[in-house]
Amino acid sequence: MRQTLHKLLKFTDNRVWRTYQGGKILDQIEHKTPAKDTHFPENWIGSLVEARNIGREDISEGQAKVSIEGEAPALFKNVLLENPVFYLGKKNGEIRPLDDMPLVKYLDSATRLHFQVHPTKAFAKERLNSNKGKTEAYVILAIRDEVTEPYIYAGFQHSPSRETLQQWIEEQNIPAIEACFDKIPVRPGDVVLLPGGRPHALGEGILMLEIMEPSDWAVRFEFERCGYVIPEDARFMGKDIDTALDVFNFSPVVEADIDREFRCVPTQLYTDSAGNSFSCLIGPESTDCFTVKRATVTTALPRQEESFFIGIVAEGNGAVVIDGETIVLNQWETFFLPASINTFTYITDSHLSILECYPGQTPTHSVIPTI
Repeated sequence: MRQTLHKLLKFTDNRVWRTYQGGKILDQIEHKTPAKDTHFPENWIGSLVEARNIGREDISEGQAKVSIEGEAPALFKNVLLENPVFYLGKKNGEIRPLDDMPLVKYLDSATRLHFQVHPTKAFAKERLNSNKGKTEAYVILAIRDEVTEPYIYAGFQHSPSRETLQQWIEEQNIPAIEACFDKIPVRPGDVVLLPGGRPHALGEGILMLEIMEPSDWAVRFEFERCGYVIPEDARFMGKDIDTALDVFNFSPVVEADIDREFRCVPTQLYTDSAGNSFSCLIGPESTDCFTVKRATVTTALPRQEESFFIGIVAEGNGAVVIDGETIVLNQWETFFLPASINTFTYITDSHLSILECYPGQTPTHSVIPTI
């Protein structure tokens, strides 16, 4: 058994097959040529979840791997289990469970995604024999040059009745379904929270970080996109249409309520005269499913935390210093910081932006002031 306790684990690329197309920007990030859009539009970061792809059950995909110097990439889950107290820490006096790990993804859409809806945690527990639903959040990172009006659909603005929606789904009357939504404009830097039960679709040409409960539950009520028809077993989570319709929150979210319902306003936790800052993008007041923070660094930003997190280098280059060891962090790299690493410092000679994704209900901690 490996005895080394790693102060920081970097994830390898972990592309996952999906029913829609995209991924050209991810190819560019991964230095693949030629970069192109395919059915691998997502990179699952820190995932302990197996992808649910009907027709591909013989292919194991979804679970993350980490790079270990001098060794082949190791399954992230196995590394955690070698010393769960060090990596995961404790919760209520017990070792924190693996299913507290949020599922984080890079998602790069070439087309509008299928209309879909995910179950709440309560629905999943009661109806799906699962402890996790799929509340999710988006941090918009970039927009493709050819897209002039990037958007998402979120919640019904013009709610149909349950009976009408069932008829439209069965007939695949997509224009009628699409008319239930208004386009919600997005731009880089926006943070959106989509609770379970709210129907939605991501527009084309958006690169984003997606943070969610660790599951692959989805009701896909649009069956075909770009020539690919979703198999029947993959449409309603293996259930019937009545169960699928029970997932929906039909309450309309009118235009005046969209921002309050879905957009998250960052809370500044720390800033200094050099322009280093630290903020909470999604906190426990918004959801108990996960927490998302952002560190913005111009020189050095000392930090203190008591929980593990998944880190994403969203902008720039720099490093993190842990117990005197300097670990380089380049743009788009992703990593895991164990719960036992309570103090660390981000440094850069230009600009560095790190997104930190935590389990839910994580207490907020201030950075250690620069001395």
